[in-house]
Amino acid sequence: VLQKGLKENFADAEVSVVDCPDLTQEPFNFPAKGICGKPRIADVGGVPYLIPVVQKEKVYDLNTVAKDIELPGAFILGAGAASSKVLGVNAELIPIVQTKSEKKPAVNGSYIAQINPADKGCLLEKYSSKYTDCEFGLLANLYASEGQPGKVIEVKANGRTGELNFVSCLRQILEKHYGEKPVGMGGTFVIQKGKAKIHIMPPEFSACPLNTDEDVNNWLKFFEMKAPLICQTVIVSRDPGFDLRMEHTHCFSHHGEGGHYHQDTSPDSVQYLGYLLPAELLFRIDRPQETHLVGRD
Repeated sequence: VLQKGLKENFADAEVSVVDCPDLTQEPFNFPAKGICGKPRIADVGGVPYLIPVVQKEKVYDLNTVAKDIELPGAFILGAGAASSKVLGVNAELIPIVQTKSEKKPAVNGSYIAQINPADKGCLLEKYSSKYTDCEFGLLANLYASEGQPGKVIEVKANGRTGELNFVSCLRQILEKHYGEKPVGMGGTFVIQKGKAKIHIMPPEFSACPLNTDEDVNNWLKFFEMKAPLICQTVIVSRDPGFDLRMEHTHCFSHHGEGGHYHQDTSPDSVQYLGYLLPAELLFRIDRPQETHLVGRD
């Protein structure tokens, strides 16, 4: 299904079932070897807690989320907002955490991408270099598993010929094929070559309400960042009525760049290599009572 669909959007695409590579190795350096074992997705909080006006009291903990999704000690990947309570500013969180279990403390391999106060560029830091908690704020889309080795879906796509970004393409392929049946996937992919459009939220939350997508885009800071970028993604093909964010992808790098992935900006030269797995369960945590569809891309 994925290979056929990707070939409509990329010059070259190959999808196969392979053994998950050891993700503790370069370029990932994750605290777990794989993304297999009881795979599940959690959509926590939501964009309505950020816009039109921020609700700073919305703070969560990845160790608690692991228990809520009935997988204490889970290895969690994804995309979310950092806790402004911890950082003192607003920032993008790239969660990569082996949550705590009865036997072991948590290992936090997350990154934070924020606007550098010195030059207004990207400041990418390892979370554990400054903080010891596993908190996040406002919203997150998370893929969780036991962090085991096992069979995964390897996706290779080179040379983008269509309009859709890599993640939207995968999601829409699934939606088209499976229709009413929601299919969720998560994991990691690397933009091996090329450049990408990435945003980072400003350090200060907006003082005036952000009521439209245009308001949001004027508030966000956009950058073109270069490969290799290591991306963590969560995709759900169709919302079964839980007010989900359908796709959300954050990336980090080893050259100081990272944030929220939108699209590659070098379609001719771009190369994607991903390792993904369909999730068995979907959890919706702290769903906003008042909702809207602004700022969801």
